[in-house]
Amino acid sequence: MTETGAEGPEGGAEVPGEAGSAATESPATDVPPAAGSDVPAAAAADYEGPRRRARREREERRIARDRAVAIEQARREAKRRVVGQSADAPNTVARSTIRSLKVLLWSALASVVAVALGLVLYFTPVMSVRNVAVSGAAAVPQEQVLAAAAVVPGTPLLQVNTDAVAERVATIRRIATARVQREYPSTLRITVVERVPVVVKDYPDGPHLFDRDGVDFATEPPPPTLPYLDAENPGPADPATKAALEVMLALPPDVVAQVGRIAAPSVASIALTLADGRVVVWGTNDRTEEKALKLAALLTQPGRTYDVSSPDLPTVK
Repeated sequence: MTETGAEGPEGGAEVPGEAGSAATESPATDVPPAAGSDVPAAAAADYEGPRRRARREREERRIARDRAVAIEQARREAKRRVVGQSADAPNTVARSTIRSLKVLLWSALASVVAVALGLVLYFTPVMSVRNVAVSGAAAVPQEQVLAAAAVVPGTPLLQVNTDAVAERVATIRRIATARVQREYPSTLRITVVERVPVVVKDYPDGPHLFDRDGVDFATEPPPPTLPYLDAENPGPADPATKAALEVMLALPPDVVAQVGRIAAPSVASIALTLADGRVVVWGTNDRTEEKALKLAALLTQPGRTYDVSSPDLPTVK
């Protein structure tokens, strides 16, 4: 009893709070009960004195404190990362927004400049028609082309309807095609392709010239070597006329120069009369290219009638 009382103040000084109260409820010693006491052996093995309990509780508080510190550090680190990302994100967004605004601004400025320039060129005489150049016209006088074009000098080039001008120029019978181009700053160029006569036909009002398409485009004396056409209703829609013109276009130039007349009463009975009186029986316009080659070879032989209606068996009589 004397030893137990001596250890009590020491245990009470070391264990504050619950430890002190616990010391009043159990013997203040870390020594297990004596062998002769009434405490069972299992309880003696699990017995914990005030000092041991104080050390355990201090260890538990230290572990809890370290855990709390670690959690707080992890929380601060996570917050710092989030704050850092948030700080970088606005900068990135701001830079991309500024870049997009610059592109949009420059695009809008370029559009405004283009529209303004277009309006200036369209409504003002800065780039107006001061010169109309005609090329490709030989038989057609340039004055006739300019009159048909009807372009008012001083008209802004952008206001000139080039398709309409070309259509007006193409109404001239001798012109096959017309093309109109703007040449900045102040020139309008008209390029024409004249019709070339292939055959001629006599009419009461004089000889009419026909081009490769069967278009009657002029009434005037024909060139000396132009062959005459014998057809009922010559024109672009007449099958016999189209067949005769196909034959003339297939012949070699040296043979064409010898043809004085081509008769086409129908598509199936085409015949040529040469300038020296020889006759060529052509037949239909089938295998025209082959017939033209055979005729060029046959004309080197003496004869009066050359039959190439069957190109597999051409004959000379």
